Amino acid sequence: MAVKERMSGNEAVSYAIRQINPDVMPAFPITPSTEIPQMVSTYIANGEMDTEFIPVESEHSSMSAAIGAEAAGARSLTATSSAGLALMWEELLLAASNRLPLVLALVNRTLSGPININCDHSDSMGARDTGWIQIYAENNQEAYDNFIQAYPIAENEAVHLPVMICQDGFITSHAVENIELMEDNIVKKFVGEYNPEEYLLNPGKPVSAGPYSVSNYAMEAKKNQETALENSKEVILEVAKKFKKVSGREYGLFEEYKTKDADYIMLIMGSAAGTAKQAVDEMRAHGFKAGVLKLRVFRPFPADELAKALSRCKAVAIMDRCESYNGNGGPLGSEVTSALFRNKVMVETINYIYGLAGRDFTVKETKAVFKELEDMAVNGKQPAQYQYIGLRK
Repeated sequence: MAVKERMSGNEAVSYAIRQINPDVMPAFPITPSTEIPQMVSTYIANGEMDTEFIPVESEHSSMSAAIGAEAAGARSLTATSSAGLALMWEELLLAASNRLPLVLALVNRTLSGPININCDHSDSMGARDTGWIQIYAENNQEAYDNFIQAYPIAENEAVHLPVMICQDGFITSHAVENIELMEDNIVKKFVGEYNPEEYLLNPGKPVSAGPYSVSNYAMEAKKNQETALENSKEVILEVAKKFKKVSGREYGLFEEYKTKDADYIMLIMGSAAGTAKQAVDEMRAHGFKAGVLKLRVFRPFPADELAKALSRCKAVAIMDRCESYNGNGGPLGSEVTSALFRNKVMVETINYIYGLAGRDFTVKETKAVFKELEDMAVNGKQPAQYQYIGLRK
C-alpha cells in the first residue's frame, strides 16, 4: 500500500537509502547534496538502519572508500555534487573499470567557474564518459523511484557497473512535493540481498581488484565494460517492468509526452521537463502540435530508440543544460544529432543551451522555442543552430 507523504528530493533519496539499508556509506558534505549524508547518519544514529557511515576528509576519499567497501563485498554508496564529483573523477573511472556495482546519489550543480552553487548538468555531463550508468529525475517522485531501481540494475550479472542517480540541485533536492512511498518490506524484497560472486574478503577464494593491466589485456577489459553498458539498457527496462508491478509507476529509457502526433518536439532532461510539458499543454489548447521527449537514461545512450521516436516530427529542439565548450553545441546536441544521422532520420534540429548556473527557464521561453521550430520548418527560416536561451543583453 502506497504511503502518501510530502518530501524534498534529498529527503526522498535518503528515505530510499534507509529502506534499502546498504552496508557502507562514506560521504563528505557539499551543497546541495549535504542533506543526504546528514539524514542517513541521523537514521543510523536513531537505530533505523545499520549502515556503516564513514565520515571522510574529501570526496576523493568518499569514492575511494566506497570502492574499497564494494570490492570487499559490501553494498556501498555515496552522495555528492559539482566540485565534489570533479574531485572524485579518477575514482569514478576505477569504480567502472573494476566493475563495482555501487551507487552515487548526484545532486546536479554547476561546476566552477565562476563559483556558483545552483543547478545545471555540467558535473554529471563532465563524467559522462567514465563508464557509469546515468539516470535523471524530473521530480522528487522520480528521484525516489530511480534510486530504488539502481541496485537491481547495477548488481545484475550482465551489468556489474556503477549507477549515478541524478536530480537537479535545489529545484528538486530542496523543493517539497507530494510523493508516494512504498512500504519498507516491499522495497527490501524488490532490491533484495547483495550476494557478490567474487569479493576480496571471501575466505579460501583469493582475488585481486584493480590490478595493473598490460596492453595484451587492457583493450579486452575496456570492450567487456562497454558490452556491459550495452547490456544495461535491457536490464534497465526489465527492472522498470518489475518496479511497475510493485509501485504502479512506469519508467523507460525516456518518456514521450504528447509526441505521437507532434509536429515539433522538445528533447530535454531533468526538472525543466515539467516546464516544457506545461508549455505543450497550453500550446495544444490553441491547436499547436507540440510534444516533449524527456530523456531519463543518458548512459547508456538510447540512440536508436531516440531516432525512432523523433522520426515522425518536423523539427526537434535539443536542450542542453550544460556547455560543452567545443564551439559546436552541448553534449545532447552532439549525441542526438549523431543518432539521427546514423539512423538516416533527416529531421531539422536546433541545439539550445539553457538554465546554466540556475538561470530560470520559463514557459514563455519554451513557447518561443517551439515557434522558432515552426518558423524553420514552415517558412524555411534558418535560425542559429547553437544558441543560448535567456542570455542577458
